Amino acid sequence: MPKTVLTIDDDTAITELLAMLLRTHGYEVKTVNSGEEGVDAIKKYNPHVVVLDLMMPGLDGWQVCKTVREFSNVPIVILSALDDPAMIASALDAGADDYLIKPVSSSILVAHLNRLIRRTGTLEASNGTTIRGSRSQPQTS
Repeated sequence: MPKTVLTIDDDTAITELLAMLLRTHGYEVKTVNSGEEGVDAIKKYNPHVVVLDLMMPGLDGWQVCKTVREFSNVPIVILSALDDPAMIASALDAGADDYLIKPVSSSILVAHLNRLIRRTGTLEASNGTTIRGSRSQPQTS
């Protein structure tokens, strides 16, 4: 069963390129081009991992992270051209799990996505049923 990646970026050329690249690595890819659509798509598709841009009009990447963390623990990888330690720290504090700087090689992106998917604990049960860890439910302390 292919793993689902949701890409959220206001630049359609980027989401199309990511979709093409990730599909060659066996992922099922969903794409949206705004933060608002991204939040809705996470609820609708329950992806294994999200690739998110920070700089978007309307609901930006930081706001998407904060909103998503209210209802989901889905792994979020920021893919941004912003190479500023304060911005990186801010994105991670907002709820992102990883931060990669554009441009990034496809092998590095795929390795990071695979690592996050493994970390979330998607397991195949003995009867063939897929059991996913708590990625759709936030943990409480």
